[in-house]
Amino acid sequence: MKKYIFFDVSATLLGKPTLFTTIQHTLEDHGISVSLEDIKQKHKLLSEVIHFPDRTDHIFYKKFNSDLLYLLGIVPHKPLVDDIFKNCTYLPWEKFEDTDVLNELEIPLGIISNFNTTLKDKLNTFFGDIFKDVFVSEELGVAKPDVEFYKRALEKIPFKAEEVLYIGDSIKLDMEPALTLGIETLIIDRDDFYPNLEKRISSLREIKNYI
Repeated sequence: MKKYIFFDVSATLLGKPTLFTTIQHTLEDHGISVSLEDIKQKHKLLSEVIHFPDRTDHIFYKKFNSDLLYLLGIVPHKPLVDDIFKNCTYLPWEKFEDTDVLNELEIPLGIISNFNTTLKDKLNTFFGDIFKDVFVSEELGVAKPDVEFYKRALEKIPFKAEEVLYIGDSIKLDMEPALTLGIETLIIDRDDFYPNLEKRISSLREIKNYI
């Protein structure tokens, strides 16, 4: 029986739903046609292997967007890279619809995220004060996928690893390190990126089946 749930944030609880259409429209403005599905898939693959710093900046995102274009088979000319950065910067965060289930879960909820200290206010804006703990890499001094991040988070709660359920969106950043410590982990896979993965859910509402 689970007594506590940890969540990742980006692409798990919060996302930027206009990001992919914005990238697609920017490519179209440069005379390039790419399907939305291809953009989403390549963006996901790149996000799975690249290291995101606690605080991102224009240097990071221009490199990220250049690598994304390479994956799409597009030469990352500077005007195109600059336009993608300009159009995608400051797109609004939104909570996923299935996060409404969080208010129905009757056990303590916590956050483990590669993020900076602004995350607490951001979460409060979207969800109110429902998270008992919010652990971010900037404060803990270590980041995913380092197992030490998970160890430090576990040390701060009064539950054993086997009593904790963890929900994330990345096999590399979330599932692998958490499983190393004996934490049962589910991957939220709303777009069916991992059809062969056993421990995955397509909606956060499925969490109720695991607690």
